[in-house]
Amino acid sequence: MSSETAVVKQKVERKIGFVEDAEATGEVAKVYDEWRAKSGRQQMPGILKCFSHRPDFLRQVMGFSDTVHFSEGHLNRKTKEAIASYVSYLNRCPY
Repeated sequence: MSSETAVVKQKVERKIGFVEDAEATGEVAKVYDEWRAKSGRQQMPGILKCFSHRPDFLRQVMGFSDTVHFSEGHLNRKTKEAIASYVSYLNRCPY
């Protein structure tokens, strides 16, 4: 078994508590709904849920991500999406 395979098979324990989609209420639910409407996806990614206890900051993170990660620059969006998908795979995190 390769070291990469061994890493993928390890159980990951979450260290940061966050609000799950089904538990979201109030401002957190509004921010989650805004993200779902914009992205077309049904579940909030864990990386964004990490900021769920501060919905004001979560909105800023989402805006920053849209500006930096999903705009054209040195790398085009397709390449950035490929990198993000691979990193998510390595971290056992759906992208």
